Amino acid sequence: MSAHCQLTGAKPGFGNSISHSHRRTSRRFDPNIQHKRYWLPTEGRTVRLTLSARAIRTVDSIGIEAAVARIRARGGKV
Repeated sequence: MSAHCQLTGAKPGFGNSISHSHRRTSRRFDPNIQHKRYWLPTEGRTVRLTLSARAIRTVDSIGIEAAVARIRARGGKV
């Protein structure tokens, strides 16, 4: 699952592209996923997280320690 946010759990949505003639074909709505490195002072190492753009703003507001705690609470590996 490459297009998956570790913090918020955002993943692709599916729907239809509708042409001018109203033909429908399948399409995929991917979240804005970025790879970001953060310094984790309690563990003395950097962590590389796969986050959506919204989750990056969340990390900026709550801090990396709280974000890593949320990821681990969801059962994610950091």
